[in-house]
Amino acid sequence: MAVTDEAIEKIKDMIVSGALRPGDRLPKESELAAGLGLSRNSLREAVRALSLIRILDVRQGDGTYVTSLDPQLLLEAIGFVVDFHRDDTVLEFLAVRRILEPAATAMAASRISEPDLDALSARLDALGPEPSVEELVASDLEFHRGIVGTCGNSVLCSLLDGLSGPTTRARVWRGLTQEDAVGRTLREHRAILAALRDRDAEAARSWATVHIASVEQWLRSTL
Repeated sequence: MAVTDEAIEKIKDMIVSGALRPGDRLPKESELAAGLGLSRNSLREAVRALSLIRILDVRQGDGTYVTSLDPQLLLEAIGFVVDFHRDDTVLEFLAVRRILEPAATAMAASRISEPDLDALSARLDALGPEPSVEELVASDLEFHRGIVGTCGNSVLCSLLDGLSGPTTRARVWRGLTQEDAVGRTLREHRAILAALRDRDAEAARSWATVHIASVEQWLRSTL
């Protein structure tokens, strides 16, 4: 094991075991290195790596702290990593979204508030009947984020937020090339919203599945 990897594992063990808890300040570099049997250089590299994935927070002049370890914070790294996807993996991202997002939408049916539903409806109304493709895709991201954010599961919410980026270009491409893609998307959004207003979890799940699968089916036929 490389010395930096060993240092990362030792700091991880301290956090997992509870020796270091969320919000705790790490001991001074010299003390921590000696206590873990590490060189200061390898410890420094480990701290830098763990700060990049939001495990540690390095505050200049104040020390290094364990972050809140909140799922939303930790899963930010997913969004960064998936930005490096290749175009031929977009279908795989859509397939994952098709598995997770309908479940989150169904979970939201019993939790989403009437003001939240009204806000989603107002957002759709503001688009009008013939929005541009770019406006529709931006609204689509916010529409689904608004629903998933009420599902009651912060991990699921963060995962889906991180996965939304790779499919954006495919949705723009579809909107520019497929006949009635804009109208179809608007109708599907209205159907999802109606199911949520009815507190019908299974209908909400079904419409969310149809909505994502239609993009996936179109992309599969064009590749």
